[in-house]
Amino acid sequence: MDETRLREEICRFGRSLFERGLTPGSSGNISLRLDDGGWLVTPTNASLGFLDPARISRLDAEGRLLTGDKPTKEIPLHSALYETRGTARAIVHLHSTHSVALTMLPEIDPRAALPPMTPYYLMRAGQTALLPYYRPGDPAVADAIRGLAGRYSSVLLANHGPVVAGDTLEAAVFATEELEETAKLYLLLRGLNPRYLSPAQVDDLVKTFGLTLPAPDAHHDHDHAHHGHRHPAED
Repeated sequence: MDETRLREEICRFGRSLFERGLTPGSSGNISLRLDDGGWLVTPTNASLGFLDPARISRLDAEGRLLTGDKPTKEIPLHSALYETRGTARAIVHLHSTHSVALTMLPEIDPRAALPPMTPYYLMRAGQTALLPYYRPGDPAVADAIRGLAGRYSSVLLANHGPVVAGDTLEAAVFATEELEETAKLYLLLRGLNPRYLSPAQVDDLVKTFGLTLPAPDAHHDHDHAHHGHRHPAED
């Protein structure tokens, strides 16, 4: 897809996310990695609902602005995720309500922010890490992302919002939406002892769809089994 089409795609998905209330005001940002190693990224203080394709920031492979408006201050966040997720070609960062709310709950496991609630959460988002709070634009968040060593395509920033990478912009957007809906389900069902997918059901998804997912820790009890996941890379 040529750069003109990619700029239009960023605007189209941005408007869709904004109009459905998934990121308010001028919050959130989107980036696409280009074949030459450079990026297209949404400008700072720009609403995702009112993007101008011609004003989207064009950066070179070193992150220097070539054309367009000044880019989002979240560049360190995007840069570190691209650096560690070699297959990532697009990143979506939102301030979606339920995903943000989830990050504030005391029981959330940083290695597995959500239990296996639905097949599409596992198929699209895979597994979600939770990072501590960093002020927006803080370069230290890049080190925290690097610390995850590329194991996660979806990450929650405490008191801030989700950051999700995909091999296409559509995949990143759909995974972000699935993460938000799963966070909403978790909040709706919190304290009601819901049934999550069983280990056998998760294994079936892994085998059928070729997923790479963490395995449960044997020493965790049943009530906390959904927080006892680790990625095979951590074994």
